[in-house]
Amino acid sequence: MDFFARQDQARRKTKWLVVYFGIAVVTLIISVYVVALVIFAGVASRSHHRNYYDGGQTQELNLWNPEVFLAATFGVLAVVFLGSAYKTSELSAGGSAVASLMGGTQISQDTADPNERKLLNVVEEMSIASGVPMPLVYVLNEEHGINAFAAGHNPGDAAIGVTRGCIERLSRDELQGVIGHEFSHILNGDMKLNLRLIGIIFGLLCLATIGRILMSTRGGNSRDRNALPLFGLALVILGAAGVFFGRLIQAAVSRQREFLADASSVQFTRNPGGLSGALQKIGAYEYGSKMESEHAPDMCHMFFGNGLGETVFEPMATHPPLPERIRAIDPSWDGQFPEVKPAAEEDEALAKVVHRPVPPPLPGPFGAALAASALTVGATAGTSGGATPPPVLTSGSMLSDMGNATPAHLAYAGQIYEQLPVALKAAVRQPLDATAFTYALLLDKDAGDATLRAQQLAEIATRTDANISAKTAALYAELAQLQPRGRLPLINLAIGAMRNLTAADFGRFLGTLDWLVASDGQIELFEFVLQKAVRRHLAPQFGLARPATIQYYALKPLLPDCAVILSALAGVSSPDPTEVARAFASGLPALRLPAGTGLNLLAPEQCDLSQISTALDRLVSAAPLIKGNLLAACVAVVSADGVIIEAEAELLRAIADSLDCPIPPVIGGV
Repeated sequence: MDFFARQDQARRKTKWLVVYFGIAVVTLIISVYVVALVIFAGVASRSHHRNYYDGGQTQELNLWNPEVFLAATFGVLAVVFLGSAYKTSELSAGGSAVASLMGGTQISQDTADPNERKLLNVVEEMSIASGVPMPLVYVLNEEHGINAFAAGHNPGDAAIGVTRGCIERLSRDELQGVIGHEFSHILNGDMKLNLRLIGIIFGLLCLATIGRILMSTRGGNSRDRNALPLFGLALVILGAAGVFFGRLIQAAVSRQREFLADASSVQFTRNPGGLSGALQKIGAYEYGSKMESEHAPDMCHMFFGNGLGETVFEPMATHPPLPERIRAIDPSWDGQFPEVKPAAEEDEALAKVVHRPVPPPLPGPFGAALAASALTVGATAGTSGGATPPPVLTSGSMLSDMGNATPAHLAYAGQIYEQLPVALKAAVRQPLDATAFTYALLLDKDAGDATLRAQQLAEIATRTDANISAKTAALYAELAQLQPRGRLPLINLAIGAMRNLTAADFGRFLGTLDWLVASDGQIELFEFVLQKAVRRHLAPQFGLARPATIQYYALKPLLPDCAVILSALAGVSSPDPTEVARAFASGLPALRLPAGTGLNLLAPEQCDLSQISTALDRLVSAAPLIKGNLLAACVAVVSADGVIIEAEAELLRAIADSLDCPIPPVIGGV
């Protein structure tokens, strides 16, 4: 299943989530109505010393009472929907809000804890390898079980939370398997679904809360029977039914997603032993994957392992049984859970916290070739010592890489990371230094004329402060030693760090960024890519943009925007008009145009960067499968001549990123 099919499946899961929720609410309304009818009718009968007697006959209980039904319906809907809205609003900040609610503490980038440093290094490598902005990383210090989660509305506001037991008990390979599992949830669109589910579960549980409040009420007249405490007791019991429905919904949504995330992690790392080892340790560990937080029941569907312990009623289990998960990725497992030791005893290099290549790939037709290609390209991509030829691409390989990082990308990320100067690695980890790094990327590159660059640095000092300007100048000197393909992966790490800026600092940064882009009187392609990525991932977090929602389920209204994108890509591919026309035409079949429609190649002035930006702002609201067809068409255009050049790679990266489809680093030679 490709990236966009998984995204579309997650969207369809959301529709089923609404159906499950509706069934649960209707059931609760009927239950509350019946309970209210019986309780209040009985109390009224006793308070008036009557037993439904009229004219000497016993009066049967009337099962239809419109007033009670309307009251029950309004009450249940108000409690459930207001409760859901409250919890959804509480988590609107994204992954960081979930991690904080679970008691997580964000890991400092200059942490001296070797386990925390190991975790950060693993997440940074996977961020580079997958093309996803660096998530915020939290450690749950009070949780001793082995568990983790990824939370957020989209990759731009994602956070990864890992328990203290996880980083202390898992080796680096095992931790890499767990983080690969969580990155799968980020890429597959599971996070937004999981956040919506948290709000729904909380709404269903609110009935029990209201019931506990009503149980404490007292009547004003001791001669009258107060029905509210009795009704409150009934709501508490019905609240248990809400819990039941909530757990069923969680299980229905999450169980199969866990199998998919396990498989994706193994595909990513090519090391089933790592993930299998982590799952085996959960089975052997005294704490297992148990979570102690009071919020764990609301969020158990998003954990790596079952956070509530073993479930007696199997259909309510949010995760498949451990043996099933282990055998799905490691058929040779003997069924024994090994003794759990501290990770430091298993990772001899833990104290040094060094990066090392991923284990050799599993047997397969392209496994060895992928690894060899990654090491060859990675060895020269980070530094400027010698030119690297443009990677040879095929349409199929580019499409399969979208949202699907491979062992080759992971090895490539490790190679790049190892070769980066220490100053650059330190800069992209700190919020303000990351802004200086971004400014350095945009400084004028004309080596023979430093006047404009000096003016730019002076303006940066005016708009921010002298320290940021000096840092920018120092990082510019470091960046001069890197090839462009060695710089692009650092942008994702810098974006992750800049999520920790204050609103005031981000406002100054954005103003300075826009000024720098326009300071030389023209907008270059790389500047467009960088500016688009920063705004896409950071502006919503600081309230300067609204997250995109799906508005287009058909391609026809978006055809003019598709023409802009494909024409721009074709124009970048070659200066020869004939080749441009051929590249444009090669993308049309993949677009799957509606019958009777067509697209015409646009002139360069009709598809400049500003028009590309406008088109992307509309296309981001398309359904996943429409985005998938568009990107397939883009890849066909780019790879029409069998070679990708730097400008094509940069523009394709910006287009894909704007459409919520991260592209791993471009590596070729396969």
